[in-house]
Amino acid sequence: MMHLYALLIGFALDLLLGDPQRWPHIVVGMGRLTTLFERILRKLFPKTSKGELGGGVVLAIFLPLIFCGATIGLLYICGIIHPLLSLVVESLLCWQCLAMRSLRDESMLVYKQLESGDMEASRKAVGRIVGRDTSSLDAAGVTRAAVETIAENTGDGVIAPMLFLALGGAPLGVWYKAINTLDSMVGYKNPAYLYFGRASARLDDAVNFIPARLAGMLMVLAAFFTRLDIKNAWRVYLRDRLNHKSPNSAHTEAACAGALHVRLGGDSYYFGELVSKPAIGDNDRAIEIKDIRRANRLLFAASFLCIILCALVKGVILWF
Repeated sequence: MMHLYALLIGFALDLLLGDPQRWPHIVVGMGRLTTLFERILRKLFPKTSKGELGGGVVLAIFLPLIFCGATIGLLYICGIIHPLLSLVVESLLCWQCLAMRSLRDESMLVYKQLESGDMEASRKAVGRIVGRDTSSLDAAGVTRAAVETIAENTGDGVIAPMLFLALGGAPLGVWYKAINTLDSMVGYKNPAYLYFGRASARLDDAVNFIPARLAGMLMVLAAFFTRLDIKNAWRVYLRDRLNHKSPNSAHTEAACAGALHVRLGGDSYYFGELVSKPAIGDNDRAIEIKDIRRANRLLFAASFLCIILCALVKGVILWF
């Protein structure tokens, strides 16, 4: 039951505070340790495709285990000192595993810059939350990038970590967050990471398989509570949920595109190269900056539906 209490407190902290800029954050530690391990493993393993694959496998397996084990040890020590201290520390870790408020804040910064008409600032703001090249995007391109990011990160930045936190508390949530961080840092199909990052990318695909689909369905349901088009969200979700090179990324994007009656996806530039991607949704109307606000409403509604679902399921399990 303590895991559930910690999750509820962490969810409330994320909702109220987001990620304070000057506070130490576990994901920053994961990023720094990833960079250190990558440097060491590239020196230890042969500079061949098999060597890079081997080094990448070691990184994908051991870095999440290190953070998971450290979390178990930390909570154990805190529990010996006092159970309340363990609850406080676990709540803080749950808070740092969630990114609902920070995703909203960063995307609304893009909204404000677009509203002011400052395209340079808009491109810079959206460049903080997307991996694509933003230097040549027009207002519609910036808006589309922001909406896609909100939709996609509803899955792996909020719903998925929430599910792992509900299942196994902070240790499992931190384990998931480390996997997700690895994918965001090394899971690219470019010359530098084609082999070294493959294991991290595949592991991230595996752990997100069920959460991504649940997140997509929750976002469809969220369309009802936000007075958007739930029927079209469901229709487009069923049709376009696999319109992505990743087996998981398009589920929430498809639900969002359907709810908003806009087209997402399509070709984009990454690291100076054009990457062809299928479209998601129908071009029923031109995308507009207010869609960033609407996508955030979907994000919050889906997140609240998920926390309620987690609490109910956990409560039923504990009851029996």
